[in-house]
Amino acid sequence: MLYNNVETVADTIGQRPFLFFIGRKEGMPRHKVLTLWNEEQLNEEETRILRTPCKEAPLPFDAETVKAIRTLRSAFMEREDAAGLAAPQIGISRRIIAFRTRNSNEKNSEDRKEDYVILVNPRITQARGEPVVLDEGCLSCPEIRVEIGRFPEIKVRALDAEGRKISKRYLDFPARIVQHEMDHLDGKLIVDYDGAVFVPKKRQGFFDKFFQSK
Repeated sequence: MLYNNVETVADTIGQRPFLFFIGRKEGMPRHKVLTLWNEEQLNEEETRILRTPCKEAPLPFDAETVKAIRTLRSAFMEREDAAGLAAPQIGISRRIIAFRTRNSNEKNSEDRKEDYVILVNPRITQARGEPVVLDEGCLSCPEIRVEIGRFPEIKVRALDAEGRKISKRYLDFPARIVQHEMDHLDGKLIVDYDGAVFVPKKRQGFFDKFFQSK
């Protein structure tokens, strides 16, 4: 998720640098994405769901898994502010992710069905290269971005949306997206990394307390 109007003001909490930004607001999608916090407080129940490792989908797919894939696809395709989405982010405890394979800013793609991938029970079998540090946003951690190192090349084994076994290699930004979304399947989020954190200046007090309590 990209933000505009980044300010170059910095602060630190302990040894952790904070960079302030002003993010853009998005429209209200039909499917709710669970978040660790809202504008006023921490979301304890949603945090519990997001922090719970997901179960693998059975093969052949049962009715619950088919429904989960359909729901995740629908939730993901209605958003233009995310490069990827994981099932637990919409309250589904299944190891399923969706992500874009083309530029997420290309809103007028002629065939959006070709713009995304669904992976079920994904597993990274190979990672190559020195981790590349870039800042990442997350729908479940609204208003912030965190600098995170990710492998620039990975190989993934998974099932596709029809239950067929696949093996794919992803490079650069798609590799980063897959690693980010797979973190969600294990209950891990961007706030668990130690990189610099970009926060809105007007919300500094809230995030000071959040990161100091971690």
